[in-house]
Amino acid sequence: MAATAEKNVAGKEAGESRTSSERRPTPRRAGGMNILYVVAGALIVVGLVGAIVPALPGIPLIFGGIWLIAGVDRYHHLGLWWLLGIAVIGTIGLTVDLLAGALGAKRAGASKQAVWGALVGTVIGLFFGLPGLLLGPFLGAVLGELSAGNSVLRSTHVGVSAWFGLLFGTIIKLVSSLMMVALFGAAWWWNRSP
Repeated sequence: MAATAEKNVAGKEAGESRTSSERRPTPRRAGGMNILYVVAGALIVVGLVGAIVPALPGIPLIFGGIWLIAGVDRYHHLGLWWLLGIAVIGTIGLTVDLLAGALGAKRAGASKQAVWGALVGTVIGLFFGLPGLLLGPFLGAVLGELSAGNSVLRSTHVGVSAWFGLLFGTIIKLVSSLMMVALFGAAWWWNRSP
């Protein structure tokens, strides 16, 4: 312990003092950081795939990857306001994606039961993977419209409208995902070191 203190004093006298923020990362730590960057990049790529494939939670994966990169970078390139802006875009994309089936049914003049059926069908469909996500809003809207006493043809029309709403929600989710990645790139470029 005394030898370490003497070495530190000798280093300071020779002009070699460094604060903790000026220390260079050890090779082990730098390798760990590289792995975290790779993990974050993989989260973003899988999230972009998830913007199209309904079974993957695309927007949360993208945000998680961006936040991991920001954290590993110690928020040098991406600060609080950039992260909040990206989070707001992600929240809007998720909300529209979740409500899109119900909004599609509503657009077709569906009954309250059909709108709620499309929303409940979307939520239940989340637990049944891709088939559940594709069929859930349709079946929920059809069953809701049938329970309101409408014909099978009218119920099917409302179900198809709910499905087109789901397609619209997927497009919004994809656009939101791309905007999140674009904002991340803009923040990184904007705050780059000269």
